[in-house]
Amino acid sequence: MRLPLILSVPHAGLRIPQEVKDYCALSPEQILVNSDEGASEIYDLKSEVAGYVTTDISQAIVDMNRAENDRNRDGIIKTHTIYNAQVYHQPIHDNVIEKLFECYYRPYHQKITESSADVKFGVDGQTMAAIGPPSAKDSGCERPKICLSNAYSTCPQDWFEKIIHCFEESFNSEVSINHPFQGGYIVRSHSSELPWVQVELSRAHFLAIAEKRECVLKALILFC
Repeated sequence: MRLPLILSVPHAGLRIPQEVKDYCALSPEQILVNSDEGASEIYDLKSEVAGYVTTDISQAIVDMNRAENDRNRDGIIKTHTIYNAQVYHQPIHDNVIEKLFECYYRPYHQKITESSADVKFGVDGQTMAAIGPPSAKDSGCERPKICLSNAYSTCPQDWFEKIIHCFEESFNSEVSINHPFQGGYIVRSHSSELPWVQVELSRAHFLAIAEKRECVLKALILFC
């Protein structure tokens, strides 16, 4: 029996869409370092949960965890990466930007909405750089192993405390709460449909990728 959850994995992709391939200035190495490295394996739980949403598109090109009106340099269609590298050789046209919204961003959120009818809880699974990148508020600071966030309102407090306890038990480690992340657009916007929590795991090698996956699965089973 599958867990009554929807699992969103928005930043595991590495593909540059055909629409902007000729304009993209990023190397494969830059695409990788600006992705949630390890997320595709850690959150590879499609067979374990009732709903599963992910994308193969790089977050350096289309960031699913931003509001649709966020047109800043770190918005949905970025001009610079978190390490301040320029994404494009030249500005891309508005019609290309709209195509990216139409083909990738809006379908991602629509799929979450469609999947929400048959589940009880949403989890947005991500990984974070072990040290805060230059553009982050915690730039240069070592990050915790695990951060759970609910933007202080995306799920009932007792549910939030329960899932925190489950992650602490599963990983045998302290969990940071709403720091360095308070919960992004996915958990904030879709919490009107059902309760959501954002999970961030450090890319530091405190556990192997496979072990991180097993600990996440164990925590979700305990929670359910």
